[in-house]
Amino acid sequence: MTSTPGTGPAAVARDCKRPGCGNVIPPGAGRGRHRVFCGEDCARRYHNDARLPAPAASGGGSTDADPLAALEHALRQAAAHARAARDQAAALDPARVRADIAETEAARRRAEAAAVTAQARQAEAEADAQALAEALQAARDDTAAAQDTARQSGNTARALTAELGQLRLDTASQIAAATETARQQVTAARDDAARFQRERDGALTTARDARTAADAETARARQAETDARDETRRTREDAARERDALRDSHAAQLETQRALTDAERARAERAEAQLETERADRRQLTTHITGNGTQQPPAPTRTGARSK
Repeated sequence: MTSTPGTGPAAVARDCKRPGCGNVIPPGAGRGRHRVFCGEDCARRYHNDARLPAPAASGGGSTDADPLAALEHALRQAAAHARAARDQAAALDPARVRADIAETEAARRRAEAAAVTAQARQAEAEADAQALAEALQAARDDTAAAQDTARQSGNTARALTAELGQLRLDTASQIAAATETARQQVTAARDDAARFQRERDGALTTARDARTAADAETARARQAETDARDETRRTREDAARERDALRDSHAAQLETQRALTDAERARAERAEAQLETERADRRQLTTHITGNGTQQPPAPTRTGARSK
């Protein structure tokens, strides 16, 4: 509000426009628009009081994280400044008022464009997150298949071990039967030699043949046992190779999952840097909008993160 002017332009004395100040505005030195505040501090406090409070965040987030909320906040601030500009129209130059209104409208449009850009980037980030989730699910399915293969290999190894044990039992039974047969033949040959002197040479020959056959059978049994040992060793080596291959496969899958996690973290960091840049631009724009209107707002800074 202003007091009643005096007799001339130099004698005009007006009160500061900020409610509750009551100081007299000092006379202006030189040409230009008429002052409505006693100082810069009163002008800044008046415009800060005219700003609408930011809407409360829902779900623990901030207004900067929601483009629509940021746009609504910017529109409400633009409306508040437009009302303040209309209140000052009586004491200001009409051309200057129109320029301020045009600047406010341009700021509102820039805020709308920034909100649309933020929505597009948010949709792109959601699509990337969906792709990463699908890749992670595929990696988990591959891991489950590898584990099933490992279990099947273990079952096969146990079956081969059981077969080898049964083969050893059969070989021992055959060796015992051959030994018993040879013993019986030797005993029969001795009895025949004592009972039949004339058939002694034949009995001895028969006994030697039987012993030779027993030795041959023993040699075959030993060879069979050696073959069984070789087969067991080969089975163990195959199982070791399969275990190493499975371990390498698991290591590769873990490395792939780690790489996917690092890529997702890098995307999150880039998104956070872009959001921080947009917050800085919005704060700079808000600072110029809420100023006393004596300076033109600088052009918006274009960073490399927005072009990506």
